[in-house]
Amino acid sequence: MTVLDVRDLWVKFSQDGSKIDAVKGVSFDVGRGEVVALVGESGSGKSVTALSTVSLLSANAEVGGSVLYEGREMIGASEQSLQSVRGNDISFIFQEPMTSLNPLHTIEKQLMESLALHQGLVGEKAKQRVIHLLERVGISNAKDRLNAYPHQLSGGQRQRVMIAMALANGPKLLVADEPTTALDVTIQAQILDLLDDLKRDEGMSMLFITHDLGIVGQIADRVCVMQNGLIVETGETSDIFANPKHPYTQKLLNAHSTGAPEAISPDSPVVAETEHAKVWFPIQRGFLKRTVGHVKAVNDATLRIRAGETVGIVGESGSGKSTLAMAMMRLISSEGKISFEGRDLNRLRTKDLRSLRSDMQIVFQDPYGSLSPRMTCAQIIAEGLEVHGAPAGQQHEELVRDILVEVGLDPAMMHRYPHEFSGGQRQRIAIARAMVLRPKFVVLDEPTSALDMTVQVQIVDLLRDLQKKYGLAYLFISHDLKVVRAMSHYVLVMKDGDIVEEGPVDRIFEAPQNDYTRKLMHAALDT
Repeated sequence: MTVLDVRDLWVKFSQDGSKIDAVKGVSFDVGRGEVVALVGESGSGKSVTALSTVSLLSANAEVGGSVLYEGREMIGASEQSLQSVRGNDISFIFQEPMTSLNPLHTIEKQLMESLALHQGLVGEKAKQRVIHLLERVGISNAKDRLNAYPHQLSGGQRQRVMIAMALANGPKLLVADEPTTALDVTIQAQILDLLDDLKRDEGMSMLFITHDLGIVGQIADRVCVMQNGLIVETGETSDIFANPKHPYTQKLLNAHSTGAPEAISPDSPVVAETEHAKVWFPIQRGFLKRTVGHVKAVNDATLRIRAGETVGIVGESGSGKSTLAMAMMRLISSEGKISFEGRDLNRLRTKDLRSLRSDMQIVFQDPYGSLSPRMTCAQIIAEGLEVHGAPAGQQHEELVRDILVEVGLDPAMMHRYPHEFSGGQRQRIAIARAMVLRPKFVVLDEPTSALDMTVQVQIVDLLRDLQKKYGLAYLFISHDLKVVRAMSHYVLVMKDGDIVEEGPVDRIFEAPQNDYTRKLMHAALDT
C-alpha cells in the first residue's frame, strides 16, 4: 500500500518581483513500512519537497502538482484537514533543533504538550511516557534531564529530544530532514537502529533526507537523487550504490575526505596548552538556588598544541569536547592552567586578555546561527578588524576581498546577507571571519557537520591549505571520525569529561587501546 504519492510536484518562490523554481516536476512514492531517501547537495530541493507534503512552506511559495497521503490530496487541503494529519499521521524531524524547540520551556513541558494535544495524555502517565521516549533515543539519566532547557543540552542531545517528540504520537509517516547531522557516531547508530525497529515493528514509513550517503546505505530501501530541483536518478539503494548511472550520483558517492595534514616540524613551538583543566557546572535547586551537586563537564584535561599542528577531539555529545575548547579560549571559567604562548590566561585581566583575542579565533558548528542576519558578508568579516585594527596601510575592504578569495568565495558577493548563501558558503564566511585577523590558534567546533559531502571535502582541503600557509594551530572537534583522520596529527578521545585515550592519529585509528575508542571506531568506520 502506498502511504505517500507525489506526482509532478513543482514549487516556485516569489522574490523581488521574480519567481525562482525550487522544485521542477518531482514524482515519487513511499510505501507502507518503506524508507525512501532524498539525497543531494544543499539547494537541490530536498527539504522544500518534504515541507510541501503537508503545506509547511512560507507564504511566498507557489505549489502545484499532487501530493496524496493515503489517498487524500494535501495540496489545497483545508487547514483543519492538514492539522489532523500534521503531528499525528505525519511527523517531522528538522535539521536544526534550536529553531524547533522553545527556549523558554523545559524538555518535559514541550514533550508533554505534544502528548496532551495529540493523545490527551496528561499527568503521571504522560511523564512516564516522556521518560521512556527520552531513554529510547539515548538520553542518559532521562529523569534528571526533564527540567533542563534546550540551551542546557548539547547539540546532539537537543536533536535526540526532537526525535523523541516526533516519535511521541506513533506517526505512520516520519519525515526526517537531516536527523543525524548533529549526532555523534554511536548515537547516530542507535537512532538508525531505533528507526529501523519502528519501521519493522510498527510498519512506520519514512521519507529520509540526508547528504550522508553512508547512512542511506544503512537505512533506505530506495533512493531518489536530487539536483537543481529535479530527480536525476532513482532506484533500489543497492542498485544505486553498486551501479550509479548519472554523473552527479557518481560524484556524490565518490565524495569523502582523504589524505593527511602536512607533517609538523619537531621544533615547532607550543601555542596553546592546558594542565589539569577542570570545568564543573553547579546544579542548583530550590527557591534559594542552593548547589546540590555538579555537572562534571571536564575533569583533569592536559593537552598541548604546537604551531602547524591539529589536535582532534572526538567523543559522544556531552563528553566535554566543546566545553574544553571554550575553557581554552577563556570563554568560560575553569580551574587549572590554561596557557597561550606561555601566558596563563586564567591569571590575565579582561583588558590584557582582549589584546590576545585576535590571535585566538573560533569557527562554530552552525554558521547560520553564528552570523548576524542583519549584517552583510563584508560587515561580518570586517567586524574583527574594527575591534582589533588592521595592519598598517591596509583598508578593511581590501583585506575582506583578499580573504574571500583565499576561502574560495567571489568578492562580488561581499554585500550579500547570510540568507543569500548556501550552507557551505556560510561556513566559508565564518572561516574568513576568523582568518582575516591572522590568528595563531583556531578552535574548529564541528565545522563540517552540517555540510554536504562534496562541500565537506572542499572545507577540509581549505583548512589544511590555510594551516600549511600560516602555520596555524587547530583544535578540531568533530563526531565525523573520517574527517578527524584527514585533519589531525594527534587525537584525544573524551568520555564523560575524561580523556580516556590519546595518541598520534594513526595509532588511535589503527590500534585503539580503550574499549570506548574501539566502540567509536566500529560505529564510525563500519558504515
